[in-house]
Amino acid sequence: MPYVTTDDGTRIFYKDWDGGGTPVLLSHGWPLNSDAWEATALVLAQHGHRAIAHDRRGHGKSTQSWNGNEMDTYADDLACLIDHLDLQNLTLIGHSTGGGEVLHYVARHGSARVAKLVLVSAVPPMMVKTDDNPGGLPITVFDDIRAGEASNRSQLYRDLADGPFFGNNRTGDVPQGTRDAFWLQGLASGTRNAYECIAAFSATDFRPDLDKVDVPTLVVHGDDDQIVPFEISGRLSAAGIRDAELVVYEGGAHGLPDTERERLHDDILRFIRS
Repeated sequence: MPYVTTDDGTRIFYKDWDGGGTPVLLSHGWPLNSDAWEATALVLAQHGHRAIAHDRRGHGKSTQSWNGNEMDTYADDLACLIDHLDLQNLTLIGHSTGGGEVLHYVARHGSARVAKLVLVSAVPPMMVKTDDNPGGLPITVFDDIRAGEASNRSQLYRDLADGPFFGNNRTGDVPQGTRDAFWLQGLASGTRNAYECIAAFSATDFRPDLDKVDVPTLVVHGDDDQIVPFEISGRLSAAGIRDAELVVYEGGAHGLPDTERERLHDDILRFIRS
């Protein structure tokens, strides 16, 4: 299996499905791994793109490192992988926490290798409520997730998958297999890594990053996202990125790569080829 090793010795697992065309790199949400993007990667490769998806440190098959479970290191790990594969004219796609990771990569390492950016249900600009971010979510929301992670993370992942992540508490029609895949991927992460990643996705201030994006960006968000509410995330990110296209999925939940799969694939392919 392919790995790249970072400067601190962490091994980052990745999949590389070469459809022969321009590269697309997919970054997953918390507490998932590259398996969350398998359906999208397959479609991209079938449509002639090189589809790459990695497991963030502490997730999936990557090293469960003790340190580096924060957004600067996530972005640096991504840079290590992109440099290792010498990717050019790259489209970066991130879901949820992965949206923060790809945005922070561009802000921290520049866009010399990047052609386009896609943010799906993504956590930027900033999730937690602070004095200068009064519209954010109370810290108690994230403390509760941390408490669940520390006490019984298997049940936490069950509850998220059965309820708000896919919007199954609204429709009740999300297949059991989809919910089981979330639980299984979640348990493949390291406990410390997943616990600390909660701060990475909720408390990182991506607002300065928005001004640094100088490539066309597609922002896709559901207006019924119960995990990363649209009004404090997708709407503000699209407004803050100079060349952004905003697509709102009416009634869309957080887990759009599963719940709105075909529509999302159509939007991604259209944007890449535009």
